[in-house]
Amino acid sequence: FGFVGILADPRINTVLMGPGAGVGEKTVELVQQAGVKKCNMVLDADVLASFVGRAGQLEAIADGDVVITPHEGEFAKLFPSLDIEKDRISAARSAAKLTNTTVVLKGVSTLVASPDGRVSISSNGPSWLAVGGTGDVLAGIIGGLIAQGMPAFEAASAAVWIHGEAGMKAGRGLIASDLLDRIPSVLP
Repeated sequence: FGFVGILADPRINTVLMGPGAGVGEKTVELVQQAGVKKCNMVLDADVLASFVGRAGQLEAIADGDVVITPHEGEFAKLFPSLDIEKDRISAARSAAKLTNTTVVLKGVSTLVASPDGRVSISSNGPSWLAVGGTGDVLAGIIGGLIAQGMPAFEAASAAVWIHGEAGMKAGRGLIASDLLDRIPSVLP
């Protein structure tokens, strides 16, 4: 049945792809198949690595709401002509326009950039969120909000805030799964 079979289910409106997907053509093909179905997508990790050298192809896929979630190293590989060292906001905006996606540029102050030029800047994410797996949790929060009908920019901005607050509550030394228990406590 596999991934393509799951996409055939009309209840599926949003997919999160990337963590553990593997890097390569097969991953690119799966993203393209989700695009044909017009699924909303959150693209992270291995998907981003699979699109290095062809980030512009994301624009053709982005029919539903699509969010990409690169950390600074992934961003530099995806968009080598955009200088995040010089101007992170302009670089994130340019990437969002180029790909017609909402870009979540993870870092000290995580940025969310929309293709229409809007940008939100997170100031509540603690440095201890920079551990393995926490980006996967963030991608999951974004995907969950989009699946419930929230537009991509708003979902990504809200998810970044929720993620940061959960990280603050979990405290130093957290592992990614610690965030899951904290999320309900930061919601109104």
